[in-house]
Amino acid sequence: MQFTTFGNMGLKVSKLGLGGAPLGGVYGQTDEAEVERLIHEALDSEINLIDTAPIYGDGESERRIGKALAGGRRNQVILASKAVRSDRQYDYTSTIRSVEDSLQRLQTDWIDLLQIHDVEYQPWEMIIEETIPALQKLKQDGKIRYLGVTTRNLPLLLQYMKTGLFDSIQFYARYMLIDHTAKDEVLPLAKEMGIGVMNGSVLGMGVLADAPAHFLEEESMLDVERRLEMIRFLRKPEPKGLIEPAMRFSLSNPDIHVTLMGTSSLISLRKNLAYCDGVSFNEEHKQELYRLFDKQKLFV
Repeated sequence: MQFTTFGNMGLKVSKLGLGGAPLGGVYGQTDEAEVERLIHEALDSEINLIDTAPIYGDGESERRIGKALAGGRRNQVILASKAVRSDRQYDYTSTIRSVEDSLQRLQTDWIDLLQIHDVEYQPWEMIIEETIPALQKLKQDGKIRYLGVTTRNLPLLLQYMKTGLFDSIQFYARYMLIDHTAKDEVLPLAKEMGIGVMNGSVLGMGVLADAPAHFLEEESMLDVERRLEMIRFLRKPEPKGLIEPAMRFSLSNPDIHVTLMGTSSLISLRKNLAYCDGVSFNEEHKQELYRLFDKQKLFV
């Protein structure tokens, strides 16, 4: 496993993190016993960051993670979760309740990193005036250690970063083979400010694994197919041949501290672990990707 320092938090974090959405059955039915085995194998393999959220499986992801860690492994993990959820308001009371519920499901007294989830769904004023004060109160009470913010909307993310209130950021599908727009402003600002960076959905919600998510719109998929054709030179001969280059593309970027891996399969976990061998993504290929999709956002 490769490790790095997580922004200014001073935490030693594995470059590969375990994403919690598949663990809660978000992308299809999962076996609970298999999920527990996967979490333990990830920890045995030195993955030390797990990222989840209340909305993943309507709390099921947090519950399963909490159950797996309850046997004495909690201290081995930098546990990240989120508040509130995009289908509810992020007012002060709801934010407090969301975190308290997460603590209960996770069977822990504290959450290392609490992130405001998908801020594009809530008014700026509510986040600033209610959500953040609620999280600061929870931090004072010792229930959370660090604050983060997540969104795919990069201009909005920049606004939140510039407040100086956040220790970490998480975006998704914005630094991957066919959309690397996060590199233009977000990653340089995060480096300048000492903000920890988590990169989610490096497989583009399944499109780089030849398994696009069911909710992707037809118009988006037309653009996806065009871009996939343009990167045929990267595809490995084996099935799902873009997964390895996609993972290495993110893992090789020193400004990305954690590349999140979403899987509920032990086979997939082991394959992803093999990419944490320090072998960098080909520099010429990286520059070609930067040229091909310069400032071209995918999934509006």
